[in-house]
This record gives sequence, C-alpha cells and structure tokens, in this order.
Amino acid sequence: MRWMMLLMVLLKSFTSFAQDHLYSQFFNSPLYLNPALTGQFKADLRMDLIYRNQWTAVPGTLSYVSGSIDWNIPRFGGGIGLLFTRSSEGTAYLDKTNLSGLYSYSIGSEDFVLSFGLQAGFTQRKIDYSKLVFDDQLDPTLGIIPGSVSAATSLPFNNKFYFDTGIGTNLVIGEFNIGAALQHINQPNESFTGAPAKLPMRINTHVSYRLDLDPYNDMDEDDKSFVIPSVVYYRQDQFQSYSIGMQYKRRGVNVGLSYRSGAQTGPSAVVLSLIFDLFINKEGGEKLRFGFSHDAAVQGLTYGNTAGSTEGSIGYETTLPSSDNGGSPGRFEGARRCYEFY
Repeated sequence: MRWMMLLMVLLKSFTSFAQDHLYSQFFNSPLYLNPALTGQFKADLRMDLIYRNQWTAVPGTLSYVSGSIDWNIPRFGGGIGLLFTRSSEGTAYLDKTNLSGLYSYSIGSEDFVLSFGLQAGFTQRKIDYSKLVFDDQLDPTLGIIPGSVSAATSLPFNNKFYFDTGIGTNLVIGEFNIGAALQHINQPNESFTGAPAKLPMRINTHVSYRLDLDPYNDMDEDDKSFVIPSVVYYRQDQFQSYSIGMQYKRRGVNVGLSYRSGAQTGPSAVVLSLIFDLFINKEGGEKLRFGFSHDAAVQGLTYGNTAGSTEGSIGYETTLPSSDNGGSPGRFEGARRCYEFY
C-alpha cells in the first residue's frame, strides 16, 4: 500500500514537472534556446551563466542553472560549444543534470545568414526518497514525527542516465531573426519504476524584429537606439507557453518588458528585465554582460503566494590573442547577425 502511495507521489511530480524549464532571459542563454546559435557572436570565445529561482514562496526548491562556453570559428563556417544545465524541483529534490556538446554551421550572403545546429549529450536524473513523508511518519497532534523512518518500500531506481539529442535552425534576413529548435528527439526513458516513461519532445520557436530608431543618422550602430519586439513559443506534450514583449536597447543598456503565458506551466506573469553591457575592449570584441529579470504573477497563483521568479545572468566575450578574427563577424560581412537582436 505504501509502495503505491510512493508511486502516486512520484507520478504527481512527473505530471507537474515533466516539461523543461524556460528562462525569461532567453537571449542570455542562447545555446539553451537553440543549438543553431552556437558560435553566433562577434568575438572568438563566449561564456554564459544564468540562474533562475522560480516561485520563491512556494514550498520545495524550484531552481535552474545553465552554463555554456562556445567558440566562433569562421573558417569552419560556424561554431562549437558545451552546455551544462541543472535543475532541482520539489521537496524530494528531483534533480536533473545535463552536459551536451553543440555544433553549428552557417550559410548565407550579404543579405541573409542561415544556421543549423546539432546537440548531443547525457543526462542524469535522480530523486532523494528520504525527503518524502508518509502516513506512518505523521502524528495527528505533533505532525511529522522527528527522526521517524517510514516502512514504505522505495522504488527500484532513484538514479537514471540517458542519452539526449536536439537540433535547431536560425535565419537572419533583413531586420528579422527567426529560429526553431527541437529537443529530446530520441525521447529518452526517464522512468524510476522500470515501466517506460518517455520524455516528450520539446519544440520552441522564436521571432525577433530590429527597429532602428535612428535610421537616417550616420552614427555608429553601438550608439544608436533600437526597439526589438520578440515572440517565443514553447510546446512539450500538452504543455505550452509563449512570451511576447520588447526590449529598448541603447549604448549597452537594454530594458525589456514582456508577458509570459501560464496555462499548464504555471501562472501568467509580467517580466521586467535589465541588461548592462560593459565593453572592456570594443574594438577587440571584448564585452562583459550582466542581466537581471523578475517575473510577477498576474493570473493564476497570486504574487503574494509565489513571490515571483527571479533570474540573474552574466556573460563574457573576448577575442583570443592568436585569432585572426579581430572582433569582426567573419563571413557574410554585410548581413545582419543574430547577436544584434539581443
């Protein structure tokens, strides 16, 4: 009986958290968004780190972190990278850790750049049964009995490894940036029970437009002002969400406001983001970026119940001393590049 209760608890967790997490600062974790964005930046080397603390007032940890490093290699027509992602969800610490390698290749001309990306890696998924509480550990008066150990039988597995894959594509044409990615193509088995429990494929698409507010001014583009509206759509099995908003960008400062739908994935939210780019060596393509965003629930769970979700990010780009890239975008000199949209 208690084994069945444990199974029901775990299935409830699977139902609640089967979908992948999303970052509100999707543009500050480009490799997580789309493997086709690997190596798509102005310098030679890029490092990004982003952390999300979701619904801080809700009992049980809901935290996510992604770190990546990628290289822009013009002579290969693209780039290579590594992506590390870890999540921790629920009072039983349902943890998932993924390490993936990525590769992208670009074709184009002075009018467009079309990129293709591949991703492959391994994931570890585990759960801590000792954090679960059962009926034989409860007292009607005292609540949870201190130091009590349940007689419930644990499930056969609490640690799962599996291979995972993804693909993506991205097109920059004129003032538009359009991309799509498909993750978990092989639909790996995540089950702790031995019965099949396939991870559903995740598809996300993103579209951005770059509006120059100084189109007739001959100043350097780094000194101009831009408004960049964006839409991101996400779907995984029956779970779906979208984010629609815009950023105002001027001289290394980026202020964004967006709406993120909830439905099955949680309460709808308004997201405010602030991004600061510090150019250590602008001519050499060296840049340090800091980002902060906060989601405030506006529908479903109230803000008082969730305390919202907060993200922090840091990124660094540099040109390597031995490089002949020189901070230039390399091929397709006249074409707009995806990094200009964030």
